[in-house]
Amino acid sequence: MPRPQGFTYERRRDGSVVLTHHGRAAGVLRGGRAEKFLAEVEAGDAQLVMARWTGAYRFGNERQARNHPRNQGGRTGRG
Repeated sequence: MPRPQGFTYERRRDGSVVLTHHGRAAGVLRGGRAEKFLAEVEAGDAQLVMARWTGAYRFGNERQARNHPRNQGGRTGRG
């Protein structure tokens, strides 16, 4: 699985943090969540932390899920 890339964050004067992915807004964190995010970014892999916080973290099972009968667009496979 490739490493996440293209994430950036910006601290604002009001204490909020704006997360972007390839220049597009991906989320805004305020208050305690912003503080917790900043602590995690400084302690670990910043790209991975930002991917997790924005929900863009992939688990590697997307292809398998696409082929699951539940996701076949209404075709249930039942007679």
